[in-house]
Amino acid sequence: MDTFELHRGTAALLVSLPHDGSRIPEQLAERMTPVARTAPDTDWHVSRLYAFARQLGASVLVPRYSRYVVDLNRSSDDVSLYPGQNTTGLCPAVRFNGEPVYLDGQAPTQAEITDRVRRYWQPYHDALQAELERLVSAHGRALLWEGHSIRGSELPFLFPGRLPDLNLGTADGASCSPQVQLGLEAVLGEQREFDWVANGRFKGGYITRHYGAPAKGVDAVQLEISQRCYMDEDSTRYLPERAAPLQRLLEDLLVNALAMTAQR
Repeated sequence: MDTFELHRGTAALLVSLPHDGSRIPEQLAERMTPVARTAPDTDWHVSRLYAFARQLGASVLVPRYSRYVVDLNRSSDDVSLYPGQNTTGLCPAVRFNGEPVYLDGQAPTQAEITDRVRRYWQPYHDALQAELERLVSAHGRALLWEGHSIRGSELPFLFPGRLPDLNLGTADGASCSPQVQLGLEAVLGEQREFDWVANGRFKGGYITRHYGAPAKGVDAVQLEISQRCYMDEDSTRYLPERAAPLQRLLEDLLVNALAMTAQR
């Protein structure tokens, strides 16, 4: 089954967009609430935001299916990334606002979750691992960039108050080299258009934490972007004029991080 698209590039850079997909199989959608069927917690338009990355020579990995089918940025055993805090799981039963994904009595069984891991989760991770190995073999090192976005105005179920525009996650510095993190923070600190935080509410998900291994040649970074920076959060309409300065900053960040990775 064709569950993802992988574009192989020439640079030591893999851009992974694990929540870009929005498809939901018809039989599954029938068990969901009307709102959930529209996949409202999708990382809308991140493929469009990062379209420039191919011109940098990046490999780009994008799923076709919604995180409601299976969340590719969770471990296959569904261990919480943020113990003690509200989160959504491997096959989410609640939305980001705490409301149910499924109609009463229609949530997936453990057997169904296991099947979804096999059908959707494993192929994405196999492709991600193989591409990182290819890039490290070709270049000696690789940068894994996890591109994410989230409705950032208010989501009290997940976090209090307003989420910053840009949320850099490096597992508190464990998923990338100090040079890469310091370089990214320097780029963010030099601009004034977007507020930002490093290793705040979002420290990097499973992919960043699992594949980031600077000692083995892989620097991994997650960037969670508040969707107000590039789209209308209510209609989910992409706003090119609003997105343009963000894309310029994203390009600066990727170029800097790739340079820092290459210098090691």
